[in-house]
Amino acid sequence: MGAAGTDPAPDPAPAAPAGPAGLRIRPAGAADLGEIWTVQRAAYLDEAHAHGDPYIAPLTETLAQVRAHLDAGLPLLAAVLGGRVVGTVRGRSTGPTFLVNRLAVAPDQRGRGIGRALLADLERRVAAAFPDAATLALVTGQAGEGGLRLYRSLGYAETHRERIADHLTMVHLRKPVPGRAAAPAAP
Repeated sequence: MGAAGTDPAPDPAPAAPAGPAGLRIRPAGAADLGEIWTVQRAAYLDEAHAHGDPYIAPLTETLAQVRAHLDAGLPLLAAVLGGRVVGTVRGRSTGPTFLVNRLAVAPDQRGRGIGRALLADLERRVAAAFPDAATLALVTGQAGEGGLRLYRSLGYAETHRERIADHLTMVHLRKPVPGRAAAPAAP
């Protein structure tokens, strides 16, 4: 990823992403943050509505918090189509587990394979850049059926559910980093 507050470093060997023709997935830079934050907020409105909670984390996160992720040198990808950021995903390593979060696709671009392409690209980058990571993990709300279908189709398996409020249960999913044995699931 690019140095803190700079444009992204060149991507030495990007794989051709699946998804619509012309889709380019690359490390995000400071110039992308406003669009990434906007896509995230637009993408998570449906999730908030499905859960009856307008205060889910992706909607309360500030632009400064997104910038802090980039400034910390953590993986943050942008999916660009026709010069527009249409999707994003990010994550962080915790040693043997890489936490995937904030997968977001612009609502008008859903169903075109962009989310699938973002996850596949992130998984490839994790395998190359995080040798200690054996497992990919993510958490999503139980009412996000589209996301759950996508994650399961990509090999993520549910490990458990966690009720965090009367109206909100989170679903925890994991899968091995491609080419590696999975780390044991946390209790």
